[in-house]
Amino acid sequence: MGMTEGVTVVGEAMLELSRASGEGGPDGGWNLRYGGDVINTAIHLARCGDQVRFASAIGADPMSAELRAAWEGEGVDTSLLLAAEGRLPGLYAIETDAQGERSFHYWRGEAAARRMFDLPGSAAMMEQAARSKLLYFSLITLAILPEEAREKLLGLCGTVRANGGKVAFDGNYRARLWPDADTARQWRDRAIAVSDMGLPTLADEVEMGEVDDAGDAARRWGADEGREVVVKLGAEGCLVDGRIVAPPAKLSVVDSSGAGDAFNGGYLHARLAGRTPGEAAIAGHRLAGWNIGRRGAIPARDAEAPYADL
Repeated sequence: MGMTEGVTVVGEAMLELSRASGEGGPDGGWNLRYGGDVINTAIHLARCGDQVRFASAIGADPMSAELRAAWEGEGVDTSLLLAAEGRLPGLYAIETDAQGERSFHYWRGEAAARRMFDLPGSAAMMEQAARSKLLYFSLITLAILPEEAREKLLGLCGTVRANGGKVAFDGNYRARLWPDADTARQWRDRAIAVSDMGLPTLADEVEMGEVDDAGDAARRWGADEGREVVVKLGAEGCLVDGRIVAPPAKLSVVDSSGAGDAFNGGYLHARLAGRTPGEAAIAGHRLAGWNIGRRGAIPARDAEAPYADL
């Protein structure tokens, strides 16, 4: 089976209701957008000029059609995006305080994305995704899927690698999506085992337990076994190849939404372009720094957007 030159991201995208501290009130003030960790990264990659496909499921409703059109407008290929009749996209509300920190409320139990591996077009979607140069997914992707679908996704990772492609996995942990931390750790470890590149965040690893510092996290993710691991450390930067790579500039945080997703987009783009992990970390920091200086998980491009320079 031949390999394409593209990136395929697998996961859930949701409708996003957002407002900042002091905005709105009982009569409104909410902005309707969209968000989701892997679609955020996909859009950053597309803006960088990479060929990227989004594998997921959304509804057959007007809002889902608007989501598809928005992603296509950003340059994301939606040919692997399935429509689930009778289902709607998930929804979350996000409030941002004066310090840029966020609180979330979710409605996603019946979301269409949960069925992405169990629809009439699922087998064809997997066959196409299996030919990717890079397959990317997160622990949130695993969290929202039923157990049988998780097995299918991990099997897809094995097929991608057997075909000569690579797999990148982000350890994005949301405690409310899992019955307990132990279950999350088990699936995280199984995903690490079928991945070439690991993109954990230290705060998530500490929250899940059994990790105290960045070195611990890198070892748990297999850095000593030759796996490419980047441990994200927030404002301090990241741990790559045993050393801390700090952000090139300090920026004030307007909205921390999507910072890790932007970092992943910059990092993966640079690696796909043949740059070293250390160089790719700087690209990730630059994109994340631009992202957190603006409102929303995926801010609109502006004159300072660094995509062309990454």
